[in-house]
Amino acid sequence: MKKALIASTALVLTAGAAAADVTISGYGRTGVIYYEDAVQTGLDAFGGEGSDTQVISRLRMNIDAATSTDQGVDFGARFRIQWDQNSDNNGELNAGKLYVTSSGLTVEVGNTETALDSAGLLYATELGSYDRSVGGNSLGAFFAYESEAYTNENRLGVFASYALDNLEVRASYIDPDQTGTVEDEELFGDVKEEYSFSVDYTWNERLELSGGFALNGAGNDDHDVYFVGARYAVMENARIGLNWIDNGDAGDYEGQSSSDPDFDPITDDLGSTVALYGDYTLADGLTNIEAYIANNSGDWAAKQTDNSFGIGVNYDLGGARLGASLQRDYQERVTADMGVRFDF
Repeated sequence: MKKALIASTALVLTAGAAAADVTISGYGRTGVIYYEDAVQTGLDAFGGEGSDTQVISRLRMNIDAATSTDQGVDFGARFRIQWDQNSDNNGELNAGKLYVTSSGLTVEVGNTETALDSAGLLYATELGSYDRSVGGNSLGAFFAYESEAYTNENRLGVFASYALDNLEVRASYIDPDQTGTVEDEELFGDVKEEYSFSVDYTWNERLELSGGFALNGAGNDDHDVYFVGARYAVMENARIGLNWIDNGDAGDYEGQSSSDPDFDPITDDLGSTVALYGDYTLADGLTNIEAYIANNSGDWAAKQTDNSFGIGVNYDLGGARLGASLQRDYQERVTADMGVRFDF
């Protein structure tokens, strides 16, 4: 009887363990980034002139644990560990999130995704193995999933998405301080609640439509960001797209790092950004060439030109890719990168 009880208990525990699924995924990348005037790659420890060219690496590991109920509802949780070279992000756990998904509906709580940041074409101008765009991305600030631990532990995120065939709709709510106890506005901002929404639709596997908005973006009062984009596959191996972003009046710009002593986030009219972009895969099926040209209408002080542009290439190694890009930002600074990325 005792042996039978032990055996049955072991069976129950084993069955429970089998139902749970713990996985680790992520990517690694390394290579060289050149940025004119050493603004992006940082200054030296004594405040003198830094190096224009540096080796920049990242290791990201997502730890996911999930289980399914007898009714077919999936519950899960995620932590992320990320290390970035030349950053104070030294590989510690970020803030976690919990989620539940069923019949196409997913709801997250905690360090959640956000709707605008998840819009399918918002980052479509990014190039090379580093996935960088110094002109086509949004200049306006908004919340996103955080790879580092929260500066303010009282932050709350709620995110929901629903997918049906070729349509996906998302909504998110971020309260930077749900306890109402943060008083240091210089450190945490004015802690307004952000409301975000986005939608993606693919027609006939050729036309991609994407759009969204964030109200009180990144917790800034009355700072709103709007986005609309479309991309069309003119051939099986060639696509062309057009994005429009109303950037609002709070954010920062490529070509300046928060580690720079002269860093000053923009609190001015960032105008709108229009970006034309596309990519073409060569006959070998492994080499993809991509490019963009972007125009920004804002009058922010640091801007030297209305136009930014870039060209990049990726070569598929099967499980990894080599990539490179050459770009110019709105301060007329040239930046280039070359590296390798592998996903696991």
